[in-house]
Amino acid sequence: MKITIAYLDEPPFYWTRPDGTPTGADVELAETVLSAAGATAIAWRKVEFEELLPGVQAGHWDMNVPIFVTPERAQQVAFSVPVWTVVDGFVVHRGNPKAVTSYASVAARVDARLGVIPAQVQTLAAKAAGVRDAQLVEFKDQPDAVAALLAGTIDAFTGTALGGRVIAESNAELEAVAHATGTGANAPVGAFSFKKDNTALIDAVNRELARYLGSADHRQRMARYGFTAAEIDGALPAAGDASRS
Repeated sequence: MKITIAYLDEPPFYWTRPDGTPTGADVELAETVLSAAGATAIAWRKVEFEELLPGVQAGHWDMNVPIFVTPERAQQVAFSVPVWTVVDGFVVHRGNPKAVTSYASVAARVDARLGVIPAQVQTLAAKAAGVRDAQLVEFKDQPDAVAALLAGTIDAFTGTALGGRVIAESNAELEAVAHATGTGANAPVGAFSFKKDNTALIDAVNRELARYLGSADHRQRMARYGFTAAEIDGALPAAGDASRS
């Protein structure tokens, strides 16, 4: 059984090493779970974010790396059980000169420019909080947005709080700001996604995830990529469902 997985460049979840091979927390999770499910070979395909759902729907590959689960996305693809829960956050210049701590705070400053990746949930959340289109600057991926932030083209880049921590740790000029949102059953969760009729693979992945998530090995592996216990425990069955409000 050979499985092809689409992934992005978005550390610490998934990214490409200098030698061209994929790595990251979710890459490692996928390889661990699929090996246990009986996969004999795993192929990786790097794509842009907007390609993920249409590509797996069309059968161009078998599954996608975890992204946030939303009701709209669940109409297009089938999601696995949740594998992590992570709130949104900003990456800003050291000292946070524009004092942005939430989407509402960005909306309140007409001179604040926010970097976003189209089709990601953070873009929709920003607009819902009143951030104007004129304040949003779109980028194809995280590396481009970080480069623009360092160059002063934007004042903040929005993504996950976990991703923001990793970016800030490797750039002395930047710092991470987590949003104080998403708790309990309302916490945003991430999951693998599949073509809806690929039931055999969905069932196999869910079966192995149920056995593995929350284990000592899983926690140790994810901790190496900066995941906290809360970001793991919040996705486990007793902590909530697979929806994002």
